[in-house]
Amino acid sequence: MLQLLRSGYKRMRSVLSKIGNLFSGPIDAKTLETLEALLYEADLGSGCVHMFLDFVRKHKKATQAEWIEGLQAYAETILTKPKTENKTNTPHITLIVGVNGSGKTTSAAKLANHLMQEGHSVLLAAADTFRAAAVNQLSLWADKLGIPCVKGSPGGDPAAVAFDALQAAKARGIHHVIIDTAGRLHNKTDLMHELLKMRTVSAKAIPGAPHDILLVLDATTGQNALDQAKAFHSFTPLTGIILTKLDGSAKGGIALAITHELGVPISWVGVGEKTEDFLPFNAKEYAHALFT
Repeated sequence: MLQLLRSGYKRMRSVLSKIGNLFSGPIDAKTLETLEALLYEADLGSGCVHMFLDFVRKHKKATQAEWIEGLQAYAETILTKPKTENKTNTPHITLIVGVNGSGKTTSAAKLANHLMQEGHSVLLAAADTFRAAAVNQLSLWADKLGIPCVKGSPGGDPAAVAFDALQAAKARGIHHVIIDTAGRLHNKTDLMHELLKMRTVSAKAIPGAPHDILLVLDATTGQNALDQAKAFHSFTPLTGIILTKLDGSAKGGIALAITHELGVPISWVGVGEKTEDFLPFNAKEYAHALFT
């Protein structure tokens, strides 16, 4: 997995790989200034940048190798967040939320594929009825993966699609239901209320549902991704983050900013277009790839 992660972080590593050279000499004001600029460029955000600078100031006598190991370990500490365990005998319901263009629908399909590889039965629900292309896209993924997909008509009630999917899952004994919701703009209150409606309908159909609400974020958008996460999390508690497009121009530090400011764990990362390029997040391996 580490090799696959590294291969997807070419631009990110071109930014943070410079950090190692900073510690070949004494740590002075100029070194700290350069380090600060690199950390900001890597999308760590002001909170994490100041934490890393404080960490460096407290360990000025470390060797170059110790610096890299220390930064990796410190990043791992920030990235390690407890995951909510929602075990249930009923179908496990996951809402996939996020804005258009983040890779939301594709991530729903890739998550379904991962669960299938683990031996679970999965049902997809195409509840992004505001965008016909999303319904068609998920339906094509379902056909490719050989799994059922419940969908509604364009412009139909997304909550009704979700309800039908949960009823079908109960009837068929399906293990997991993954619901692709509309690509919501985080500054649109009406769409946020639509998400709340889907949560309510899910809970009525299956007590305790949804068991997971995963927000899909495009890592290439940097601090805008953090703003999106804040908006969604303030409206509906998120259980995890899916960080996509880490194989593109992402610099990777946004994962640190999100986990530090929100305390929401990164659950999955997307590092390519193939179904197997969707990986469970591993804080240690991510931190290692980030600073080498």
